[in-house]
Amino acid sequence: MERRQFLQATPLVIGSAAKVLADTPMPMTTLGKSGLKVSRFCLGGYHMAVEGEANAIKTIHRAMELGVNFFDSAAKYHNGGSDEIYGKALEGGRRQKVLLMSKAEKRDKKSAMEQLENTLRRMKTDYLDLWQCHEVVTHAEVDKIFGPGGSLEAFVQAKKEGKVRHIGFTGHADPEVHLRLLKGYDGWETVQHPVNLIDPHYLSFIQNVLPAVGKAGLGRIAMKSNGIGEITKNKIATIEECLRFAWSQDIDTLVSGAQNVPQLEQNILVLKTLKKMSQTEISILLDRTKQGPTGSKIERYKRPEKAAMHAYPAHRDGEPV
Repeated sequence: MERRQFLQATPLVIGSAAKVLADTPMPMTTLGKSGLKVSRFCLGGYHMAVEGEANAIKTIHRAMELGVNFFDSAAKYHNGGSDEIYGKALEGGRRQKVLLMSKAEKRDKKSAMEQLENTLRRMKTDYLDLWQCHEVVTHAEVDKIFGPGGSLEAFVQAKKEGKVRHIGFTGHADPEVHLRLLKGYDGWETVQHPVNLIDPHYLSFIQNVLPAVGKAGLGRIAMKSNGIGEITKNKIATIEECLRFAWSQDIDTLVSGAQNVPQLEQNILVLKTLKKMSQTEISILLDRTKQGPTGSKIERYKRPEKAAMHAYPAHRDGEPV
């Protein structure tokens, strides 16, 4: 079902959906060895702020009403604006009812710690439930993170000091970069990467990273189920197919972007009525999506094929979509 079709549904369908949303418990899971009990839907911190602060706060509050307890942000989203919105939305005792994740993209210890301190101030909290090393794209970045004075030292120190409860990393460009991060330090507790119905056809995180993360017992956080909008934009699949495919993979939770309450409710409705895809359904779907377009033409955040190196500028997390 496309978003427009969903929003134009009949009052009977909307009424039925409202009852399901209200009466059906939010599916929960344990986020790997972090031990955090999280909702299988995590509200994406960039998209919720796209339509302004008031709308974002309304979306956060509605998500909490529907059982969401896991919320995403990053220091770079809207130049710290997303962190600030959470600070306002979670006043009045709400902070204690949720699990907050934010991220830092700086690769040296000093700058990463500064980002953390700014995030805590903006969010009006003295700790994060999860802090992740954000958007690691290249092997050169891995070298800096693990090197002397690298940002890994900030993550280790912040956890030791109690400023963050758990640590992890994210990225979307190259599975080999993720595997280096995974093998290079055994203290990570979560890993976040793309999971969508185009991913298996090029530089696949589902095939190359997800099994390794599961074997290590780490929290499996999926993102980009709609390929930053390119999958539905190119009419490759519907929103519902994208979400069902992601939640049918071996993941713990999905970070999903919702710019407003109707989009939020649509996404959560798919989860609360979820019937996982069978392996046959998945195979048929992947056979269909393999016909193209695939690769960095759709997943613009992945390392481009040589032929596409100049044709498709890489998308950086937190940029307008």
